[in-house]
Amino acid sequence: PQSVPFSPPPLFPQKPSWTEHRAPDGRVYYYNSETKQSSWEKPDELKSKAELLLSRCPWREYHSETGKPYYYNTQSKESRWTRPRDLDDIEGEGLGRQELIRPGLGLPFLKCHHGNHPLPFVSSALIKEEEEEAEDEEDRGPGNAWSNKEEAKQAFKELLKDKVLIGAGGGLEDQRFPPRNDALPKLSEKKQAFNAYKAQRDKEEKEEARLRAKEAKEELQRFLEQHSKMSSITRYRKAEQMFGELEVWAVVPERDRKEIYDDVLFFLAKKEKEHAKQLRKRNIQALKSILDSMSRVSFQTTWSEAQQYLMDNPSFAEDEDLQNMDKEDALICFEEHIRTLEREEEEERERGRLRERRQQRKNREAFQAFLDELHESGRLHSMSTWMELYPSLSTDRRFANMLGQPGSTPLDLFKFYVEDLKARFHDEKKIIKDILKDRSFSVEINTTFEDFAHVISFDKRAATLDAGNIKLTFNSLLEKAEAREREREKEETRKMRRKEAAFKSMLRQAAPPLEPNTAWDEVRERFVNNIAFEQITLESERIRLFREFLQLLETECQHFHAKAKKHTKKPKKHHRKRSASVRPGGCEGG
Repeated sequence: PQSVPFSPPPLFPQKPSWTEHRAPDGRVYYYNSETKQSSWEKPDELKSKAELLLSRCPWREYHSETGKPYYYNTQSKESRWTRPRDLDDIEGEGLGRQELIRPGLGLPFLKCHHGNHPLPFVSSALIKEEEEEAEDEEDRGPGNAWSNKEEAKQAFKELLKDKVLIGAGGGLEDQRFPPRNDALPKLSEKKQAFNAYKAQRDKEEKEEARLRAKEAKEELQRFLEQHSKMSSITRYRKAEQMFGELEVWAVVPERDRKEIYDDVLFFLAKKEKEHAKQLRKRNIQALKSILDSMSRVSFQTTWSEAQQYLMDNPSFAEDEDLQNMDKEDALICFEEHIRTLEREEEEERERGRLRERRQQRKNREAFQAFLDELHESGRLHSMSTWMELYPSLSTDRRFANMLGQPGSTPLDLFKFYVEDLKARFHDEKKIIKDILKDRSFSVEINTTFEDFAHVISFDKRAATLDAGNIKLTFNSLLEKAEAREREREKEETRKMRRKEAAFKSMLRQAAPPLEPNTAWDEVRERFVNNIAFEQITLESERIRLFREFLQLLETECQHFHAKAKKHTKKPKKHHRKRSASVRPGGCEGG
């Protein structure tokens, strides 16, 4: 056999791209961190010198049920009892017999780059010779120690349980038993008991693999839910970069992993939302308690002053959660506290204060009525902004009367008013959709807002609708129409790609095969009745696809010849004649 060349190690070794891992069912697989691919087959990069040599040797060593070794040639299909010289030559390279043993079994078993070979066909002469030796051994053996056949079968199964390792594709011939095994003396009885035991063991192994996979998924879910770097907005690709090298991530198949990841994000989002809710509630209560304990804060204290007082207060200054509290919540909490102080002060004031309060209430009500007027005229709606209406608001006396008085400001009332309009959006959107349905009108990508509003205006139900909500509903329906159009265009593109692929597949399956210099006019009639030909309706498209196929065909040919030339080696001189030659794989004629 040929020796495998080994290059000297680099001065600065790099981390290997391939790494070994173990799947939930116990099988070993290999993962490439650069290409992000997995493989059941061991890559050459991780093979030992023995494995590289053995992958090129055609002879394989197996054992009969009695443990007697025999040898099988995967190329010539020959089987023999005598050990071939090729295997002796491999050991002559300085490799011990232990390096030829399959890991974990303790039995001689050769493994090539195509995976574990099942037991090969053994010539009838070898089988007959082996059976005669077994029958002689049974004739010479003492009497059975079991009272009936069932006890003997059970004893044989116990032997299998204690001594036999059954792998994928393994048979009775793969196993090694003690020199004496009288439980079932006949080979047919052994095979029957062995097959029954193997079926039961396969069922148990599948259940064990299922439980291991279930445990791996549960472990991954716990890991992600508890990891400090995970949040509800963490992208899957980001998580793959962080945890892709970890076994807890790699052992779960990607389809199950994505499903678990979605569940984890949902869990984290719910957890974060609940935490934010509890933290907000806690901060508001804590701030209220601190404000209640601060005697310097009176009904005349401004928000700026209150912030300075709070920074001087140890309970607030040392509480990081309070300092990161939502500013609007803090302002609302402060205003509520101020209003409480005002109410306490108001109880001690004279009737003039009561008249003043009534006036302030009237000012707010007047301003609220002012906002109603703006809404009825269509100038104020759910999409209105304070800056947009401020010029109109600031010139009205009802706005001026609101300035300087405690309680809600004009801006607050404006925000509350707009929020109330926005809260009506979903109900009013349903009304608008009912109107459109009754009038058989649908919003498409070319529908204008004027056409939309014109249709809505004819229905009496539109009289109470907010103008801003009408506009928001139109925008929502227009976005859905645009999304439908984009999806339709994508589907058309996918259909065309499938037709083009079918056309190229038709060209590739042509008999006789097409050559890179073939002209379209010469072969066109061969494909006229093919459905893939008919699906491409434009002749220019057929010609374009035909030319692309010829370019691909020419590139494949060049790659094939370049690869064949690269693998061509100068014959090696041998000092002694080999019993069988080994030729590494390559291109024909290379």
